Amino acid sequence: MTVAHWNRLQAVLADKGLDAVFIAAPEQLSSVNLHYLTGFTGSSAFLLVSRDQAWLLTDFRYLEQAAAQCPDIEVVQHGRVSDTLRDLVVAHQLWHLGFESDKVPVAMWEAWKSRVPAVWHRVPRLVEELRVHKSADELQKIRRAAAIAGDAVRMVLSQLPGQREDAVARAIEWEMRRQGAVLGFSTIVASGPRGALPHAQPSERVIQSGDLVTIDFGAEFQGYKSDETITVGVGSVPDQLREIFAIVEEAQKAGIAVARPGNSTYDVDRAARQIIEKAGYGENFGHGTGHGVGLEVHEDPFTVQRPDQARTLEPGMTLTVEPGIYVPGLGGVRLEDTLVITETGNERLTLLPKHYQSV
Repeated sequence: MTVAHWNRLQAVLADKGLDAVFIAAPEQLSSVNLHYLTGFTGSSAFLLVSRDQAWLLTDFRYLEQAAAQCPDIEVVQHGRVSDTLRDLVVAHQLWHLGFESDKVPVAMWEAWKSRVPAVWHRVPRLVEELRVHKSADELQKIRRAAAIAGDAVRMVLSQLPGQREDAVARAIEWEMRRQGAVLGFSTIVASGPRGALPHAQPSERVIQSGDLVTIDFGAEFQGYKSDETITVGVGSVPDQLREIFAIVEEAQKAGIAVARPGNSTYDVDRAARQIIEKAGYGENFGHGTGHGVGLEVHEDPFTVQRPDQARTLEPGMTLTVEPGIYVPGLGGVRLEDTLVITETGNERLTLLPKHYQSV
């Protein structure tokens, strides 16, 4: 657990009147929040955090790994989890416990409640709120993931004509791995009419002259992900597609321009969306304009289309800006960069140019 993450979580516990919080990450639940707080990468663990101490509960398989990855945390081998938790709660008088009510199954919580003599408090999205503001170290990992991903895509661009979409996706993934990263999420490669599918899975379709090709890609480096989308032309592209590209390019620039502290997630969406709507393609832009990126490829904050749901942007937040237009039977365009909000505006973490380019 980094010192900064530890201190921030302790402050939240005090503010909420909690003695401790219990983070569950057995194999059937997400381990992202536990990893954020501890650095532990095993597939099954539980974390009990009090205002001045922490215990990582895991099974025999991970005792040595946990001790190596979490030197500042006491590692405890658990039998029945509720019994181990009960013993720690009683020994350290942790009578008010928070738990992630948006993640823990009811049956699991009821088993804890029946055996642990504590008052349980629902604390949904407690750790997610801590994760919204990225540290310098976290941002550096995102930058490195973006650099590796960008390099991988650069290497395949000149080879697009005549290649199958799925072959292009495999080549991108191979290069990411060669450079020490893993795939951040399933790469999207959508060419020609398939560009009208916002989340198209790569197919056996051969990329042809006259196509626009959308590639949505990201790497993962030391747990942190990147997210970027480019659309490129192959040979001579029809005028309508070039027109659509110009509209999306303008919309993305407008969204990026207002992604700054004090503005809101609604402002970013509105700036990009109104350009597409005024051009007559509003019904062809049916997804959100952006989202945060970090340990997950989609995390808070999210852009919104209603001002009453908006969140104010603050320094340290990451945000993608990714408008798109999708026309069935013709194709589509999406352009995406990941930004970090700074004190004076924003900084682009992703690297590839978004102007029109033909291969």
